[in-house]
Amino acid sequence: MAEPEIDTELIDEAVLALLFLTLHKDRASEPLWRAWKSFDWNAMGRLHEKELIFDPVGQAKSVVLTHEGRRRCEEAYYRLFARRDNQA
Repeated sequence: MAEPEIDTELIDEAVLALLFLTLHKDRASEPLWRAWKSFDWNAMGRLHEKELIFDPVGQAKSVVLTHEGRRRCEEAYYRLFARRDNQA
């Protein structure tokens, strides 16, 4: 049996949603949000190419999200993980 083709768009969506769990600001006055970057480097690279995060390469343990990335990670989080009315 052949392995199914992996949809990297779905992986990127899931990584965005999981980034939402670790969103933080070093100071409340900062305009941009940060998230811990301990995810697959290929996925992080794709998110950077899509301009959803700033360059993840470096010694920092977190990555800065763009404004669009912040919006999309919250959207993905609730779309993928929120309970639906018909769930127990």
